[in-house]
Amino acid sequence: MKVIVVDDEPLARERLTSLLEEAEGVEVMATAGNGREAIEKIRETSPELVFMDIRMPVMDGLEAAHHLRLLEPPPRLIFCTAYDQHALEAFDANAIDYLVKPVRADRLTEALAKARQVRAEDLNTPLLAERRSHLCARVRGNLELIALDDVICLHAEHKYVTVIYKGGEVLIEEPLKALEDEFGDRFMRVHRNALVALNAVAGLEKNDGQIVVRLHGTERRLEVSRRNLPHVRKVIKGL
Repeated sequence: MKVIVVDDEPLARERLTSLLEEAEGVEVMATAGNGREAIEKIRETSPELVFMDIRMPVMDGLEAAHHLRLLEPPPRLIFCTAYDQHALEAFDANAIDYLVKPVRADRLTEALAKARQVRAEDLNTPLLAERRSHLCARVRGNLELIALDDVICLHAEHKYVTVIYKGGEVLIEEPLKALEDEFGDRFMRVHRNALVALNAVAGLEKNDGQIVVRLHGTERRLEVSRRNLPHVRKVIKGL
């Protein structure tokens, strides 16, 4: 079984890696120090099982688990953490097991046995309640992460949402309303099909009789609907 170990503490990574290397039929493919680095390593090595710490810098384990659900098939996931109060969050993220650090060899053996029994089709990870710091898109079979701080606007068309960000554009398959509900403090609705980042708003202007919003970082202009115009003007006035 191919595995990856993810933990921001070097000693914890080394200890768990050492235990896994002693286990029969286990190959440690890589290690990572945070959730974002883990996703890159998982893209490169396609492990069957990931041992993931929860509280980490850059991107924590719960958010990383959210993004990993887009993989086909997603890897099996076991959380490892020093804080047993995170157990409920771990199982909400559809982890197949939960280990408290320092990990005991006998518990690790049990977790590996459980991982071998879980089928890939059973790993349909639900959305997490945990607040995300990144959006995630599937591009040619790979996962691409976009930091929310870099997002300029979100434009819905059919079942896709185009994410316009500082590095370009990418499509994601998340409803615009769900994104608004999750990130409403960072984005403003200007039209039924568009949200704009508050920190990207440059102002309003008229264009062919329509009111559009100007945005820093892109030449794209988004129409402001009559319904949303009073609220948009009020928000911009307060920026």
